[in-house]
Amino acid sequence: MKKLIISAGTGFLGNVLVNYFEKEFNEIVILTRGKASTTNNIRYVNWDAKTFSGWEKELENSNVVINLAGKSVDCRYTEKNKAEIISSRIDSTRILNQAVLQCKNAPKHFINSSTATIYRHSEDKRMDEYTGEIGDNFSMNVAKEWEKIFYETKTPNTMKTALRTSIVLGKSGGAFIPLKKLTQLGFGGKNGSGKQFISWIHEKDFARAIAFVIEKEISGNINIVSPNPIRNEEFTKKLQKAIGIPFGIPISETLLTIGATIIQTETELVLKSRNVIPKRLEENGFEFEFSDLDKTFKDLLS
Repeated sequence: MKKLIISAGTGFLGNVLVNYFEKEFNEIVILTRGKASTTNNIRYVNWDAKTFSGWEKELENSNVVINLAGKSVDCRYTEKNKAEIISSRIDSTRILNQAVLQCKNAPKHFINSSTATIYRHSEDKRMDEYTGEIGDNFSMNVAKEWEKIFYETKTPNTMKTALRTSIVLGKSGGAFIPLKKLTQLGFGGKNGSGKQFISWIHEKDFARAIAFVIEKEISGNINIVSPNPIRNEEFTKKLQKAIGIPFGIPISETLLTIGATIIQTETELVLKSRNVIPKRLEENGFEFEFSDLDKTFKDLLS
């Protein structure tokens, strides 16, 4: 393939995709708030994720656009942060829609980030793309508005896919690094009741799944998660075993609330039960390399 555009591609997930796709595309363009530069077949082009400033010309004759833009939800949900969480997602999605529309030779495929958080807290039902139940709180409503903005602009020459991704476990970034450190310090016990499910995916399968979506030309909403969500208590025990730590101090909901206030985050990130499965990936024939959490931890710790 010829040309891949990744917006906000300098973070953890962007680096995962660049490393995976570097040999698959002749040219990769990263839209970034940083300085413009070029390394091998990768070019960094400045944008503000809100307005046209020349970057939009890069979409011309491109094959795939992947939008990763969005302020991290690892923060306190103050009014200021909530406004930035919403606007960073809505503004970038809206301007990319406009950029796709104004192309003479539009990208074949526009892939936009979404989140598995769109589904309600569930300890009883596994959520797939067909029967999953959409929830109603700040985080879920952000996800709904994000997807609404993405789809409401019709792009007749460009197919669209929204990636409902959950926790991506990787060696060099994302949630796994702090989880590993906490476990090594002996604070890797269950969070709250420990009954809440964690939906997760290995970083390699994250990239492979997106490559599969591109290859199979899958449009619409798709869950980018492993087929085996796991309860928080079991997740923590498996991580303790993988690291070689014989115990993990459990953290009550009360302590989590106090701790979240101190480190300026929200307990929802660990207490919500994300019980999500990748039905569309599997029914289209995708095979996970890391569907087993023990194998995943062994690889990430190697």
